[in-house]
Amino acid sequence: MPDRLTSRQRAHLRSEAHGQDPLVHIGKEGGGDAVLEAVEEAFNTRELVTIRVLDNAPRPVREVAEAVADALEDVQVVRTIGGTALFYRPHPDDPEINLPAPGDQDS
Repeated sequence: MPDRLTSRQRAHLRSEAHGQDPLVHIGKEGGGDAVLEAVEEAFNTRELVTIRVLDNAPRPVREVAEAVADALEDVQVVRTIGGTALFYRPHPDDPEINLPAPGDQDS
């Protein structure tokens, strides 16, 4: 997996996740181990995970997204917008999402 996703790869992942409902909601209790466990569990069955940080959460969505990506192995933040964050981690043995190679210009 690349160290950083290119803008083209992020756009591809955003299109793959379009319409996906958030799997994890973070409220006034904030992040913590329970959230990390929920996100980790979600990555057991999918490669893209969306979380929703509610308005009453103690930290903004970008801080939460960075903390999740730092705490979990090989997880990258694709996008944060509003109160939503999208994460990507390819399946280690059988990835389902084929990312465009860096530099691909097949538009």
